[in-house]
Amino acid sequence: MNRYNSLFASIFFLTLCFCSCGGGEKNKSGSLSEDSLSRTANVNQIIGVATIEPKSHIVSLYSETGGIVKRINHDINEELKANEVILELESDVEQAQLEQAQSKLATQKSTIASSKAQLASVGVKLENAKLNYERNLNLIKSGGVTQQALDDSRFSFNSQSADKIGTEASLKQQEDRLLELQADINYYEKIVERKKIKAPVDGRLLSMDVRVGNNVSTNQSLCDFAPDGPLMAITEVDELFANKVKDGMRAYIRPQGKLDTLATGKIFLTSPYLRKKSLFSDDATNMEDRRVREVRVLLDEGGKTIIGSRVECVILLQ
Repeated sequence: MNRYNSLFASIFFLTLCFCSCGGGEKNKSGSLSEDSLSRTANVNQIIGVATIEPKSHIVSLYSETGGIVKRINHDINEELKANEVILELESDVEQAQLEQAQSKLATQKSTIASSKAQLASVGVKLENAKLNYERNLNLIKSGGVTQQALDDSRFSFNSQSADKIGTEASLKQQEDRLLELQADINYYEKIVERKKIKAPVDGRLLSMDVRVGNNVSTNQSLCDFAPDGPLMAITEVDELFANKVKDGMRAYIRPQGKLDTLATGKIFLTSPYLRKKSLFSDDATNMEDRRVREVRVLLDEGGKTIIGSRVECVILLQ
């Protein structure tokens, strides 16, 4: 009997200990949950993945017309001025058409010069015919000339007047033709210029995706170009912290998984709406319904970032 009483006492003691331990774990669990909520509410920084781009964004350059790459004038990492020619496509036919139009223009200018000289000569003859007619008109009253002489001078004056009108009309036609030829030249010049890929603004050539001899089309990117200006980091902030980020907040950039600071800066733009996570999603079939806010950080000068690199962006909330 004493043995059974001892066994029962042992079981009761173990059960009591188990219940006590369970209650303590529950309280401990409750305490951790409160601490976790406190830490979430008092978060002082947000870390997100970011990419580095020029503030004016990377520009992919295309050709307005297809053709064969004839010449590449610059290599990657070269600094370019606005309208500097980066590469050229074959334009022999278009250049020949331009030269032909220019030749016609020169010929037309010579024709106009000849017409102007002819008009001047007709003007002199008309003035002389006018004087003769007026003189004979005065002399006919006193019998100084015959009626035939007066009629001849009148005919000469009228004839020279008609010649001048005809010459002026011909000159106007020649000048209109000159304008047409000039329009043709402008057209062919633009066709030739379309065969040249130029820097849109001052900046740096990032990549060259074609080689001499390649046949390119209008929907093919030829090279990437970075306009001059500061760099920025583009990141996305989860909707849980979307209301915490504001323009002017300080931030810094570091390599992924490391603590080294590559650059510092401050937020200059926050998206006015939440959208699906897309900036760094490589899987187009990702159906995750997660909302994020795009944030752009303007980086200070002197940083060690590389355009296009993926880094961590640490936003300081306090």
